[in-house]
Amino acid sequence: MVDIEELKSKFLNTEFDTKDFILDAAKLQIVAKQCGEQLPMYCDTSHPDFQALPSYIASLAAGRHLPIDFPRLGGIPMDGGKAVTCHAPVKPNVKLTGKTHLHDIYDKQGRSGRMLFMVSRMEIYDEAGTHLASSDSRMVVREKPAQ
Repeated sequence: MVDIEELKSKFLNTEFDTKDFILDAAKLQIVAKQCGEQLPMYCDTSHPDFQALPSYIASLAAGRHLPIDFPRLGGIPMDGGKAVTCHAPVKPNVKLTGKTHLHDIYDKQGRSGRMLFMVSRMEIYDEAGTHLASSDSRMVVREKPAQ
């Protein structure tokens, strides 16, 4: 059985991945229109506040999902969902840096046994160091029952 408190003490809030991005305005516009978005700030590249949809930000992926020395948990891993918090507009054609750390580790008891949740948070910054957005990705692992 995995010790959640031990994992937290060893891995929480330690940056384990950094990745740079430059978002293409044309791609942001296409995605917004295909999603049915109508607000000019997401659909019109000439709008003074043109920016990425939060759902587009959720698609930005770190190079790693977990720290390199994170233990193998066994069980069946699943995508537990995404959540994005925007603090400022995420603009195209600007160098962005995503810095990823484990934000939370917790467990829940389900009908089929214990489920472990790891929340990786990518914080996205511009070149000036302004924190623009945070994107959380949850990984769920159904723990194998003890033999």
